[in-house]
Amino acid sequence: MKQKLYLALVSVVVILTACAAPTQSAQNNESYTVNLTSADFVSAVDNQYFPLSPGMKWVYEATLEDDSKERNEVEVLQDTKVVMGVTAVVVHDVVYDAQGEMVEVTYDWYAQDKDGNVWYLGEAVDNYENGAIADHQGSWEWGVDGALPGVIMWADPSAHLNEEYYQEFYAGEAEDKGQVQSVAESVSIPFGSFDKVVKTYDFSTADPDLKENKFYAPGIGIIQENDLTTGEKVLLLEFTTGG
Repeated sequence: MKQKLYLALVSVVVILTACAAPTQSAQNNESYTVNLTSADFVSAVDNQYFPLSPGMKWVYEATLEDDSKERNEVEVLQDTKVVMGVTAVVVHDVVYDAQGEMVEVTYDWYAQDKDGNVWYLGEAVDNYENGAIADHQGSWEWGVDGALPGVIMWADPSAHLNEEYYQEFYAGEAEDKGQVQSVAESVSIPFGSFDKVVKTYDFSTADPDLKENKFYAPGIGIIQENDLTTGEKVLLLEFTTGG
């Protein structure tokens, strides 16, 4: 559910270093580098706004532009994936259309650094049409074909208000960026009411059309997504804690 938007601003240089905020300066060309090794990471992902314990499950319902529904089931697996020497948590994400047919199956890979920032290391994507795999568009992996990880959630989002940062980077394919807009939202959805919710603005340098807000509740993670172009909305229906 990562969304994308063309950013009509001057290009910037963004250099992310482990456990540090991005720095930016105007340039004619955009470059992005990451200085991380396996020694910078810990085994668990326990960030309060992006917790990933094995067995955790989320069920979402998306209301699309034509008012049809999709169902999104997300689960943290017991499996791990080694990416550039880092042992990552594997998250299984399946999207079903209104008829119950699979639309997309994704395995996402995340790891947390020593300061508590959660990094997105890649994903393996199967896109379906008429019950069969159509392509793997959207797949990428840190270290493969120049792809680099990005921060999916800061240890302290309040320290990064209004900063732009990469959430993933695979040139021309996956260039999602985020910006923390608030850490004090109150959000009510059918699943429940939440305070101290982090609100992000998510966009991309690779796609001119897509942009969204995401809302993260403490101890749960994403509870709502709003597509700012189409009006589509994703709401959390069910959440199961991990074991």
